[in-house]
Amino acid sequence: MRLHLLGGSAFVAGAAALVAAAGTGVAAAQDGQSGCGVSVPYTAGTEGYSAFRIPAIVTTKSGDLLAFAEGRSDGLGDAGNIDTVVKRSTDGGCTWEPLKVVQDSGPNTSGNPAPVVTASGRIVLLTTYNAGTATETAILRGQVPPEDSRRVFEQYSDDDGTTWSAPREITATTKLPSWRWYATGPGHATLLTHGRYRGRLVVPANHSIAPPAGSSDLGSEAKYYGGHDLYSDDEGRTWHIGYVDDDADGQINVNETTATELRDGRVYFNTRDQNGTAPGNRAAAYSLDGGRTLQTPFQMQPALVGPVVEGSVLQAYGSGAPLLYSGPADPAKRAVMTVRASRDGGATWQPVLTLSQLPAAYSDLVQVDARTVGVLYETGTAGANETITFRRVALRDLH
Repeated sequence: MRLHLLGGSAFVAGAAALVAAAGTGVAAAQDGQSGCGVSVPYTAGTEGYSAFRIPAIVTTKSGDLLAFAEGRSDGLGDAGNIDTVVKRSTDGGCTWEPLKVVQDSGPNTSGNPAPVVTASGRIVLLTTYNAGTATETAILRGQVPPEDSRRVFEQYSDDDGTTWSAPREITATTKLPSWRWYATGPGHATLLTHGRYRGRLVVPANHSIAPPAGSSDLGSEAKYYGGHDLYSDDEGRTWHIGYVDDDADGQINVNETTATELRDGRVYFNTRDQNGTAPGNRAAAYSLDGGRTLQTPFQMQPALVGPVVEGSVLQAYGSGAPLLYSGPADPAKRAVMTVRASRDGGATWQPVLTLSQLPAAYSDLVQVDARTVGVLYETGTAGANETITFRRVALRDLH
């Protein structure tokens, strides 16, 4: 099922150059204890895959890091033979164990990993499937039968990610029949730890809707993208659809969304605006009821300057720790991976650390320990998808 390696030796050399380049500015991103500021868990053209994309990362109950990704056998395309893979680090992201395949659907696509660690320590993973021959455009236009279109699956691990249950389909309770495109996450999901909804799992997701009857639109227009979330109050055994944003006015086209629980128990959602007409490419919303509804519709966040791309948010813990956002900061292209911080629950943002000036795309944030956060992100010297790199960052450097 794993096909050709594309330029493996060149990519390995590029990864070494990337670490060396990052090392020139790594002092601000080191945690001050281990001295290992940068590592590269995934390099294109190695370990049986042409490329790796779509990072997601969690810290297990034992303190290990699990870095998930899509292992793509057919190049960088979003369709085709794509597996969900994972690597473990037992030393805070300094080194990584060999790759393991978590979900392999043969020549088909299984990806968009959205992992979360429950209160008991169970690791729940949601992913999305489609036939390898089904493209996003065809799905958006309603040209793909349901069995080959986007379907949702859940897996879990009760041994800290060493072994995984067989994938269980949950499409019937997580996707409305009228929705066409669908994607979980990507990036880590959220365990709520405050108040009435303590223990709830919240998974951001997105979908698309069909054009209204009589319209000449095809359904692949950006305004038909929408957002929603999923929640579970029993550690992933059953799932419910929470808020739904299906406003097709073209102003804010909710797409890939990330979430975190704020200190006051509100859930903060931050989304990629898929080529909407409102200024900026990010928007945000809050939920007061654990993700079941939104307090108000998504509003633009023009202070989070960057291209149209996925991003990640994380409410760090620790004394005075801020709300964090990771994403490229170049408004014209996917480059300049930057961490930004908010001390008012996402109302305002300030850049606090630029990881590099290199090409960069998707990312995910994780709390490594009480003094350290990590950024798992796509980057490279010539393009953003040469590696998935991990950076340790001391919380003291984000104040």
